Amino acid sequence: MAPKVYFTDFCTGTSETLPQKLARLIMSAGIDQIDFQDKFVAIKIHFGELGNMAHLRPGYARVLVDIIKDLGGKPFLTDANTMYVGSRKNALDHIETAYLNGFTPYSTGCHVIIADGLKGTDDVAVPVEGGEYVKFAKIGRAVMDADIVISLNHFKGHEEAGFGGAIKNLGMGCGSNEGKRDMHSDGRPLIDETKCIGCGTCAKYCAHEGPKKEGKTYKIDWVTCMGCGRCLDVCPVKAIYHDNREAGRILNYKMAEYTKAILDGRPHFHISLVRDVSPYCDCHAENDLPIVPDVGMFASFDPVALDLACADAVNAQSVNPGSKLDKANRPDLDNLTGSFPHTNWRSQIAHAKKIGLGEDQYELITI
Repeated sequence: MAPKVYFTDFCTGTSETLPQKLARLIMSAGIDQIDFQDKFVAIKIHFGELGNMAHLRPGYARVLVDIIKDLGGKPFLTDANTMYVGSRKNALDHIETAYLNGFTPYSTGCHVIIADGLKGTDDVAVPVEGGEYVKFAKIGRAVMDADIVISLNHFKGHEEAGFGGAIKNLGMGCGSNEGKRDMHSDGRPLIDETKCIGCGTCAKYCAHEGPKKEGKTYKIDWVTCMGCGRCLDVCPVKAIYHDNREAGRILNYKMAEYTKAILDGRPHFHISLVRDVSPYCDCHAENDLPIVPDVGMFASFDPVALDLACADAVNAQSVNPGSKLDKANRPDLDNLTGSFPHTNWRSQIAHAKKIGLGEDQYELITI
C-alpha cells in the first residue's frame, strides 16, 4: 500500500485556530503511534539565517512540542552549524540567531541544542546501509543521541537541490561540518573573468578562502574551496558557475543517504509546511517573493512520500506574478525546476526510494 500523507490547507474559521488545525493534522497522521514516554526527541528545524523572513514561525514548533510533551516525550529543537560565513556558523551565534528569530524556550516550550557542538566538529560516523555514495555519514552527535527524530520542514525551492523538504532538512541539516563538506565535494565553482566585476562578494561569504583576487577579478582556489556553492548564489552579476552539473544530482543522492543514516533503526515522523515558498533556501540572509501561493500543511511517517506530495502540490499551483519563477518564463518546466533549470529535484526522490528511505508514491488524505 502507498504511504499515507495527510494534508490540510491554511484556511481557518472562528471555531479553530491555525495551531489547533496543525495539531489536528499531526494527530490524524498518527504521531501518537510512537512511544514517546521518557524518550529524548530531536525536532530538526531550520531557524533561518538572520535577515531571512521566510523561515517557519516558532508558533508552529510550539504546537509540535506541546504534543510531544503530552505524549510523555522530552523534545528539543536542533540544527547543525553551517559551512559558510553567516549567523549560524558556530553554536553560540547559532543559538543567538534562533532566539532572535523567535525560537526561545519561552515561545517554543523547549530548549535549542546545536547538533554538532560549538564548532561543528562534534559528530558521529554513522554507517549508511545500502549507501552508494556515502559509507559513513558524519552526523551531529545530539541528533544521534536522541531516541526519536521528528522533522519540521519549511518546504521551499533550492538553488542546487531543486527543492528543500524533509530529506534536505535532515540530510544536509544534520550533517556536521565534515559531513557538509562530504555532501558538497562533487563539484567546484568557476569564475567567468569576463563577467566578474571584482566586488569581492563571493570572498565575503566564503568561510574557506576559496575566492582569491588576482588582478582586477577573482578566481576560485580549488585547494581551499569546499564546493558548497554559496558563492554562486551571492554573486551579483552571475559570474560564477559550477564546472560539473552532475554535482547537484550527486548532492541529492548524498543527502538521501545521510537522511537514511539518521532515520534507520529509530522512530521518526515528518511535517512539512508549504508556505512562503521562496526560490532559495532559508540559509540566505534574505528571501525573495514566493514562487507560488501558500498551499497547506502535510504530515507523514514517510519522508520521501511527503516530499513528493509537497513537490506535486507546488507544481500544481499558479505562478506568483513578479516572482523569480515568473521572470524566468519557463512554462515548459515544472514550477520547482523553472526557477533553477539546471537542477533535478526528481533525482533526490528516485535515489531515496532506491536505497529504501521511502516510497515514490502516496495516498493523500485531506482533513
